[in-house]
Amino acid sequence: MTRILFLILCLGFVAACDSGGGDVLQQPTDEATDPGTGNGGEDETPIDSDRGTPELPPGTTSPTPNSQIVRREARDDEGGGYATNIEYRNDEGQDEFFVDNLAFDGNNIYTRGDPVTGVAQIGPFAVYEGAEETSDPVTGETLRTFTYRAMYGRSINGATEFAIVRSGAYVDYGFGGFVYQRNGTDDNGNAVRLVLPSEGDARYTGDYAGLRVFSGRAGIEYVGGDAELFIDFKDFNDGQRGVALFVNNRRLYNSQGVEVTQAYLDALNENGGGDTGDTTSPSLLISRDADGNPVLPRIRPIISPDDADANGEIAAEIREVAEFDDGTSDIIGEGTYYAIISGDNAEEIVGVLVMSGDDPRVSGTTYQETGGFILYR
Repeated sequence: MTRILFLILCLGFVAACDSGGGDVLQQPTDEATDPGTGNGGEDETPIDSDRGTPELPPGTTSPTPNSQIVRREARDDEGGGYATNIEYRNDEGQDEFFVDNLAFDGNNIYTRGDPVTGVAQIGPFAVYEGAEETSDPVTGETLRTFTYRAMYGRSINGATEFAIVRSGAYVDYGFGGFVYQRNGTDDNGNAVRLVLPSEGDARYTGDYAGLRVFSGRAGIEYVGGDAELFIDFKDFNDGQRGVALFVNNRRLYNSQGVEVTQAYLDALNENGGGDTGDTTSPSLLISRDADGNPVLPRIRPIISPDDADANGEIAAEIREVAEFDDGTSDIIGEGTYYAIISGDNAEEIVGVLVMSGDDPRVSGTTYQETGGFILYR
């Protein structure tokens, strides 16, 4: 299969979206087919599709352009995919999440982050915190819990949404999960469907935000930026479409919301040879956003002829590429993104990416970044 690293330079802009709503993100099913039970139901394995590799995550078994599609993270041996029955609750104004199947997260209820002592929002996407303590119902003793965070994004009309749950309490990446979906109806009760064009090209832009956890140390960080996605509806041939996702202007924040982008870039520059005392060593080229803030290296796509299907589902590979002043570049992160297109004019896209690489600040440590995006044509 031919794959070409897509390196064209394209500028993006931020388009805000509402993080309200109250839909159940992952509808509970009976025990025989609930993907969270581990009972070998039909949703327990990734969907078999002619769309190619990478495979789509588990979820809706018979997707169509006119149906709701729900996808969740597949379980892996690093703790991913264990979060189940993810539900955003706001029917009584409580603004909270229910997350099942994660040990030591209190009573499974996640409340909105404190904007003073923590993080309540990254861009338009809301951040929620698992309870920091619980109690023994027999003795009444107060017990500490693990650090869990959830992020929620919902489109401006409620047609699509995503949620991400990760923990910063493990030496490895820890337990968590994600879910993204095209809803059956929007906020006005209109049926959501996809009418996929067969001609022309389109550009989608919007916001991106995510959670970073680590293998080799505990801790959790936030990342925010913007994304753009291009679709060539007319090529490749045989009903396939060309897609390319870029994530730009990412800035990194610690668990208290303090920006640490520059410190991260300094460490990356040193490891890349820019601060070794050798004047011949290349230095990292640092990009800046429209306000002059330093940003992380751009995430770029790997183009393949079978990344998208007729149901509007996308799965493709990505790379984070650092560039240096001598013209060289280095791949510092790799992963996969998943997305769903929606709308009568294919005007909206929701998606999630998962990427990992070495953390230049701590030797022997790797990061895992899980981010969500909602984009508009």
